Amino acid sequence: MKHIHQHVTKHEQILKYIESLEIGHKISVRGIAKEMEVSEGTAYRAIKEAENTGLVSTKERIGTVRIEKTQRYLDQLTFREVVDIVDGRVLGGSSGLDKTLNKFVIGAMELEDMKPYVDQGSLLIVGNRANAHLMAMEHGSGVLITGGFEIMGEVRAMADDKALPVISSKYDTFTVASMINRAMYDRIIKKKIMLVEDVMAAKAEIPFLRPGSQIADWKRLSQEHGQERFPVVDEWGRVIGIVTSKDVVNIREDQSIERVMTRNPLTVTSQTSIATAAHLMVWEGIELVPVVDHNRKLLSVVGRQEVLKAMQMSQHQHQAGETYEEQIWSSFEEQVSEVGEMRFVGTLTPQMTNTLGTGSEGVLTLLSALGAQRLIKEQKRGDLVMDNMSLYFIKPIQLEHQIVIRPKMIELSRRFGKVEVDIHHHDQIVMKALITAHVIEQG
Repeated sequence: MKHIHQHVTKHEQILKYIESLEIGHKISVRGIAKEMEVSEGTAYRAIKEAENTGLVSTKERIGTVRIEKTQRYLDQLTFREVVDIVDGRVLGGSSGLDKTLNKFVIGAMELEDMKPYVDQGSLLIVGNRANAHLMAMEHGSGVLITGGFEIMGEVRAMADDKALPVISSKYDTFTVASMINRAMYDRIIKKKIMLVEDVMAAKAEIPFLRPGSQIADWKRLSQEHGQERFPVVDEWGRVIGIVTSKDVVNIREDQSIERVMTRNPLTVTSQTSIATAAHLMVWEGIELVPVVDHNRKLLSVVGRQEVLKAMQMSQHQHQAGETYEEQIWSSFEEQVSEVGEMRFVGTLTPQMTNTLGTGSEGVLTLLSALGAQRLIKEQKRGDLVMDNMSLYFIKPIQLEHQIVIRPKMIELSRRFGKVEVDIHHHDQIVMKALITAHVIEQG
């Protein structure tokens, strides 16, 4: 009952074969089709999936090769990604497009002053200055030429010889630097978002039941593993049901699992965000969710404790990237009133206004929600899954006016919270919100 014995499709066999190849091994649709005795269509689809999951990479003039699987959401961009970001043309060094860059340097200074800043893994952003292009490549740096200029033959030859990309973009230096910086910034934010694959159980044995299993089998598994929720898996390894202690109470031990299981259960994939998984678990009141692939085949399971632990870890990460929520909230300072009430004081900045120059309804809604969240975290040490919000916009708030966010707890139980939030300006209420939410307890 404990091991996943399943029929492996040709598609899966090809993926396993590709994974077993040495790094740098070249593969082709025709070669895979012949080796695995499948159609070229089947081989092509498997190679495409291997490319999407980072097992192989297709490179210009080289073909498809087995590569080392890279970490999800690297901080560094590749030169190939820079070409797309700046709408550029590759003028030389195309064989080095998959190299990563650690930093970019703006070449607005004299040649000698640039040298200390340019090294391997850099990208020099500079205009039509051939001597700067050559100097950068001698130090192992790629080159991005702004203004849409071409390059000298000598520069192209060195770029090809050293496999250092030289990219031309029609945009000016400031625009190009902003575009690359934005892409790096977004990459850091994405890195902070934890997925199910980061926490799912990497177990060789995942306890499960078959449709033909009996209630007695559920009881044995429950005693062995100390859990009450098990996926039901068919002969192809697909999740078709779930069985919990509620389903088997007062049922004869020889009764089949198929008769008591819940069909089409909630599942997640390895790419589901931890926040979404937490929402599902809290909303449905479940402790464990199967992790499946795109064919609904069982890969692993993820439990409530693993999800909560991951959420706590993500909150303690200090990354350079900030979401819009964090940017807006960072301008508010937490204070405690004379009677011990939590409040948040800040100024309405230009970014927080609408086209009329008054406080944006969307931003004020966000501030209300964040105020409620902070209050519940303070009292309950938990997070919120928003259920409902009623908003009352009473008076407009002008640009540069100071506002005070005052959340007040109306009701708080183990899994449910109700918070009233008032936003004040000069002791006058300008907005009121009533928020109800489910609480995700931490630990």
